Amino acid sequence: MSSAGEFKRDASYISDRITRDGRRPEHGPVDGELWPVAPGRYRLVAAKACPWATRAIIVRQLLGLEDVISLGTPGPVHDERSWTFELDPGGVDPVLGIERIQQAYFKRFPDYPRGITVPAIVDVPSGGVVTNDFPWITHDFFFEWRDHHRADAPDLWPADLREEMEEVMQRVYTEVNNGVYRCGFASSQEAYDAAYDRLWTALDWLEDRLATRRYLMGDALTEADVRLWTTLARFDAVYHGHFKCNRQKLTEMPHLWSYARELYAVPAFGDNTDFEQIKTHYYVVHQTVNPTQIVPKGPDPTVWLEPHGRG
Repeated sequence: MSSAGEFKRDASYISDRITRDGRRPEHGPVDGELWPVAPGRYRLVAAKACPWATRAIIVRQLLGLEDVISLGTPGPVHDERSWTFELDPGGVDPVLGIERIQQAYFKRFPDYPRGITVPAIVDVPSGGVVTNDFPWITHDFFFEWRDHHRADAPDLWPADLREEMEEVMQRVYTEVNNGVYRCGFASSQEAYDAAYDRLWTALDWLEDRLATRRYLMGDALTEADVRLWTTLARFDAVYHGHFKCNRQKLTEMPHLWSYARELYAVPAFGDNTDFEQIKTHYYVVHQTVNPTQIVPKGPDPTVWLEPHGRG
């Protein structure tokens, strides 16, 4: 939090990457260790309540990596230490044998100094965390795990659109994905007002963009859509009220709303969107925002099943 009351996200993550044969990756920095792609070796730990983690779950399914990278799903709440596996029998992850993801972090870094976050990829043989750098996790699922994609996997990073897509994703991240948090966690009126204006400027830009195209980058689904989706899915249920992003609901923005419903109809998106877990996480964990921890009953999730009318 800045001195002016503006929310500042800690963007320091474990920079290790999993690459084909453990060699230099096709794109991006090499600031940490390189690990080799190996089917069955790694476990993705990702809570469906968390928007950053849900990205990785969706991309894993879109690419057909379910039998290659296993999935552990913590429950919707966490304490000051970390996310826990309360949804699993006995509260223990059945593959890693741990009660909280913190144990995998400490297995490799006993004095790990930063936040214990999801998504995280864990090396199953050692039980230690490999990386929690969420943008690179999904990027590398596409580029580095290509040999294990299913035959009809979508091209989430089309070469001819990549430069523009990077710009779109950066704006989506700073102004929308993180923008709702700047609104919700602002601790001064001035910081909130500025965050609110920035968020709605970006949402109006997206509404206009989707008036003339099916997906963010054109006619085909890309990583950019995955990154925007997790915020849209949480907007009316959480961000509109809980984070005071209340100029309009998603359901009141016709192009964004029909686009979001079309994505929800895709199994990788809809199957991994759990509105009860989402609401429980935000309304219970954020006690400074919602000190009563009361979880609202609405909105009605069946509206997501209405025809999107987009062909």
